Amino acid sequence: MPQEMISQEGHCPFRGHRTWYRVTGDLRAGPPPLVVVHGGPGCTHDYVDAYRAIAETGRAVVHYDQLGNGRSTHLPDAGADFWTVELFLEELDTLLDHLGLRDRYCLLGQSWGGMLAAEHAVLQPEGLQGLVIANSPSSFPTWVEEALRLRRELPGGVHEALLAHEATADFSHPDYLAATEVFYRAHVCRADPWPAEVVATFDAIEADPTVYHTMNGPTEFHVIGTLKDWTIEDRLHRVKAPTLVLTGRFDEATPRAAEAYAQKIPGAQWVILGGSSHMPHVEEPALCMRSVSSFLDEVAA
Repeated sequence: MPQEMISQEGHCPFRGHRTWYRVTGDLRAGPPPLVVVHGGPGCTHDYVDAYRAIAETGRAVVHYDQLGNGRSTHLPDAGADFWTVELFLEELDTLLDHLGLRDRYCLLGQSWGGMLAAEHAVLQPEGLQGLVIANSPSSFPTWVEEALRLRRELPGGVHEALLAHEATADFSHPDYLAATEVFYRAHVCRADPWPAEVVATFDAIEADPTVYHTMNGPTEFHVIGTLKDWTIEDRLHRVKAPTLVLTGRFDEATPRAAEAYAQKIPGAQWVILGGSSHMPHVEEPALCMRSVSSFLDEVAA
């Protein structure tokens, strides 16, 4: 990272708590800044850290840890009724106001972050200049259907091992964990070895799984949390911002799970990265960054 790209960190007050953020580049110079929304729910910014390379194009990049995660305030005793889509939409709005970005910004959401970014975009915020929905499903029921299909296609009795231990809710059994890793290596991150920032995010979830277990479930493919019935497909026509949809060929958010974004958002562009699963930003970083930066330069120069 060039010297002029040195990052600045801070905390944004939110509902009596603190949201950690980091700015790479100059928010007041250049094109509309890019705000990166991480996945989960319950991950951290670490695994999408690669997107700060966009700052090398002259566009400032903002990362943040959503409430309950990473360097933001943790609330392990908060109940399921606290962790809602509305909470995280309000947090995003609060951060935009805190940084003075409400009138001009772009948004990139990865996985759950893309779902949240779409929820933000359907409200038609005037300052949103460009939207990137990366590796995200438009419906959790479809996500689960596709996850079950991908599981059944894995070799060596992986699906059967997963079913056996899910039936007894024994998610910490060594056989279940081993089968989970096979799925993750095929459809979450195919980079070998996993980059340190990806490992850091998974370590953070293990250290405090409050948000992830509450809203998603114990694994990427066993969704039993509060978001299990979530869908945005009937509202996507309301999105006005220019939109890019990114999907990996081997993505757990399969093309079928993501296609409604491309079909129902007016004028949306869709790029499928042929060598990636769920994390093209670390699996095919050069192509991924080029796709995102070219799109943003086109719609929000």
